[in-house]
Amino acid sequence: MKIVLAYSGGLDTSVAIRWLKEKYHAEIICYTSNIGQTEDEKRLKVKAINTGASKLYFDDLRQKFVNEYIIPALKAGAVYQDKYPLATALSRPLIVEGMVNVAKKEKAQAIAHGCTGKGNDQVRFELTTRYLAPELKVIAPVREWEFMSREEEIEYAKKHNIPVSVTKAKPYSIDWNLWGISIECGKLEDPWNEPPDDAYQITASPEKSPVKPEYITIGFEKGVPASLNGKKIETIKLIEALTDIGGKHGIGRIDMIEDRLVGIKSREIYEAPAAVILHTAHNELEKLVFSRDLFEFKKMVAQRYSQLVYFGQWFSHIRECLDAFVKESQKFVTGEVRLKLHKGNCIITGRKSPYSLYSETLATYTEKDMFDHKAAEGFLEIFGLPSKLEGLRAKKR
Repeated sequence: MKIVLAYSGGLDTSVAIRWLKEKYHAEIICYTSNIGQTEDEKRLKVKAINTGASKLYFDDLRQKFVNEYIIPALKAGAVYQDKYPLATALSRPLIVEGMVNVAKKEKAQAIAHGCTGKGNDQVRFELTTRYLAPELKVIAPVREWEFMSREEEIEYAKKHNIPVSVTKAKPYSIDWNLWGISIECGKLEDPWNEPPDDAYQITASPEKSPVKPEYITIGFEKGVPASLNGKKIETIKLIEALTDIGGKHGIGRIDMIEDRLVGIKSREIYEAPAAVILHTAHNELEKLVFSRDLFEFKKMVAQRYSQLVYFGQWFSHIRECLDAFVKESQKFVTGEVRLKLHKGNCIITGRKSPYSLYSETLATYTEKDMFDHKAAEGFLEIFGLPSKLEGLRAKKR
């Protein structure tokens, strides 16, 4: 039997190699995708093989991740429960797509992942597999094995000389990609605890960030970020630049109580400087160029889109239908947004677009005012009629 294992080199998947070999008497083929994390291919390959894998596939999927996942989600405004920009959730269907390709190439009978039985990632891995390759068996070691805690896994790893960076003193589970980082476990599981400094990986604390604010200008073309401070730049390089700039100023720290798909609440810590900056700018530009009706309807679409991503339904007809709407909505989302980054705050300071619906002569209170104030009387008479009739009825009661 051959099993393709989604391998990060972390605690769960490192332990899973040996456990799967013993449990299923199988050949373990590890699969790792480069989606922006700071992993060394050679180090991972040596570690995986020394732990018991027969080989490791290492896919550079950064450009595909940006073009086919991050940009559509940004244009859709997909932010789960108004805070989480879905970095981990967006990466899972992409990873599974790569695993399925390897499974077919290797003629494997199953794929395996290191997700827990109460997390969201298990759903994302397994729904994507069912859509792309329903003939493959999915194995979830963490749902099956005898370990009751991460501490027991650490002991198992120590016993079998499996090298892991996690320790009992620093037991964080960290998932890292271009769009952001998620950090779990340890002291973070108590929602009353302030996250320790060592939990954060790429952002400075606001207290230690620069005293002087930094201004940046981001340009969009049909909803796609295309320039930084007036200079054209590839999207992937823009995301990397904003991660560095935003992280320096403490932008993108997210501490939230999140509703997982399985029904429990969890305390989640994220770092997503580029995602926070780009969503903030993109949303502001939409406000400038959208009609009121479109802006309000798009918010409903964004909420549903974020749920689909979070619930592991990236590969679904409804998501494709929503993408068609989003694509049409972005026709006029071209322009620039200026932001001030300072002490953890991402503040809009300016916006402009050749397709702006803002008219200074209608909005101004100076002598340039072109608004017909007399027209307001008739408007209020008609618009206020339902209120008047309800008021008269209330008096009768």
